[in-house]
Amino acid sequence: MLAAVLIAVLVPPARADPQRDPALGPVVQRAIAQAQCFADRFDAAVWYTMMEPRLKSFVRNPGERLKILKQVYCATHRPGASKLPPGLVMAVMQVESDFNRWAVSASGAVGLMQVMPYWPERLGMKRYELVHVTPNIRMGCAILRFYLKYTHDDVRLALEKYNGSVGHPEYPDRVLTDWERWSGADDLGFGSSSAASGQRARPGAR
Repeated sequence: MLAAVLIAVLVPPARADPQRDPALGPVVQRAIAQAQCFADRFDAAVWYTMMEPRLKSFVRNPGERLKILKQVYCATHRPGASKLPPGLVMAVMQVESDFNRWAVSASGAVGLMQVMPYWPERLGMKRYELVHVTPNIRMGCAILRFYLKYTHDDVRLALEKYNGSVGHPEYPDRVLTDWERWSGADDLGFGSSSAASGQRARPGAR
């Protein structure tokens, strides 16, 4: 029944079995278990005020918009985890699924951040949970954070690994271009020593 309503999203054919690194398992599992948000009400107000109008043109349902924004902020600000620019995550979602949580790629990746379907099985979850906002964003952010750490914050290479298109610049080019749409809040909640600032300054690194 669910398959009948899933909407296919075409992705570059170069995508070759991404997200299968053995070390990713415990990383994604921790991300699912941890989610705390908005220690500061000012940060929450700024985040929603800046991002909600931008997301409105992609997601018509107000409740779904707020849920996406909350989960992106949660997942990018996980206590004890390396910092992940929320604007970059929004750009990844725009390119991967156009914010369509029902999206399924030609390679079988599912949901907002196009997470591969073997992840729910490895984590004791059901595949259909990938179309849900919260688990999809948590898993996608954990995978993206892993690749940023693995590549020493080489944003372009991390994006290529995330998408399974290493050596093909088209995907990171699109994400980095769309990142500009979601800029302005990448340092929010991180403090003056934000690693996100360092990552934001490196999109051209190879």
